[in-house]
Amino acid sequence: MARIAGIDLPKQKKAFVGLTYIYGVGRTTAMNILTKANVNPDKKIGELTEEEVAKIRSIMTSEHKVEGALRSEVQQNIKRLMDIGSYRGLRHRRGLPARGQRTRTNSRTRKGKRKTVAGKKKTPAKK
Repeated sequence: MARIAGIDLPKQKKAFVGLTYIYGVGRTTAMNILTKANVNPDKKIGELTEEEVAKIRSIMTSEHKVEGALRSEVQQNIKRLMDIGSYRGLRHRRGLPARGQRTRTNSRTRKGKRKTVAGKKKTPAKK
């Protein structure tokens, strides 16, 4: 099992798919890394030699921010938005969608489980 950036990559996956298990690496970035390292993207992770893994590891550390460094940078960016009091920062602080989605319906992921508000009793119509 190859270990890159502190992540154990699955042996049975192809190299370009296996690299996407690392936070901050998508399919395009994985393909770019593999072409720079001269590794066949269709090769399975378990079939990679130590030299190929070392090449991939060195390219990732030198050219890309991944895992812990990227996570902390994202958190710092969100904290900065909240500190300066921007609209996006306020949405993050309140736990609401920050990218313009509607909240009258949907957005349950951000808002959490529904909290029912008691309705007002209607008075009977007078005759």
